[in-house]
Amino acid sequence: MKSFLFGLGLGVGLGVLFAPMSGQETRDNIAERASDLASSARETIEQGREKVQRGVSSLRNVASSTAQENRPTGTEI
Repeated sequence: MKSFLFGLGLGVGLGVLFAPMSGQETRDNIAERASDLASSARETIEQGREKVQRGVSSLRNVASSTAQENRPTGTEI
């Protein structure tokens, strides 16, 4: 009987320690994590956009310089 009561007390104590958060705390936690995820996604999208813009600019420069190099001078027949 003593062991049973000890086990019961230990179980109740551990249950209280590891009990889930209250509903409000859970909602706040979910909202905070969602906000963090949204911020991270925005940063990633912005970095991707900047990378694409740099790539497009680089391609335009290469295309422009290639066009300049291959432009006929009028002296060739």
